[in-house]
Amino acid sequence: MKASILYVEDDVNLGFVTKDNLELAGFSVTHCLTGSEALDCFESGRFDLCLLDVMLPHTDGFALARHIRSLDTHIPVLFLSALNSKDDRLQGLRLGADDYLTKPFSIEELLLKIEVFLKRSSSRPTSQAPAPTLPVPPSLAVGSYQFDPTNGRLIRAGTVQTLTQREAEVLAYLLSRPNSLVRRDDILRAIWGDNDYFMGRSLDVFISRLRKRLIDDPSIQIDSRHGMGFVLRMGV
Repeated sequence: MKASILYVEDDVNLGFVTKDNLELAGFSVTHCLTGSEALDCFESGRFDLCLLDVMLPHTDGFALARHIRSLDTHIPVLFLSALNSKDDRLQGLRLGADDYLTKPFSIEELLLKIEVFLKRSSSRPTSQAPAPTLPVPPSLAVGSYQFDPTNGRLIRAGTVQTLTQREAEVLAYLLSRPNSLVRRDDILRAIWGDNDYFMGRSLDVFISRLRKRLIDDPSIQIDSRHGMGFVLRMGV
């Protein structure tokens, strides 16, 4: 069963080449030229992953991502953009994107990231459960929350929050060593595969988002240790 990708890019030549490479790799690709066209496709279809340009006619990529996240909080979203400033990257991540690649990008790197996100994403049905990638049980208590890392769900008092893939991965990694220092470099290498400046800034964004997710239980804190890492404190 082919994974279905929504690809939004207004550069016809780049869109053709990228779509062709994705299809050669075995994916089913719907290519849209505008944000408004992509919104219609997303609302009427079913996709396993979204690839979004930022500078689009009618509806830009950031607005498109915001709308997609309002409809589906778990589908992997990757930006492919010529906007390469720190602020642009951080804005994309704050909107719920799972990654942000700048143009020109490597097709090989893009394909690798897509494969990784699809394997980890619960939005794509599989014939059997994937092998766990992080050292945590399938479900466990986090203060007054119940965390299901496989499906990226955080449950408290009957309310379910569906985390993005990266949020779930970061929380799961912190939970592998509760009340202990978890080093930034270890998280970055385990989840992002590297520890450069921009990935480090991305990690800070996801830590901030997790703090907001867990705010209703004051017994849970994610403390920052400057230049070292983070401590997930529970009940101490």
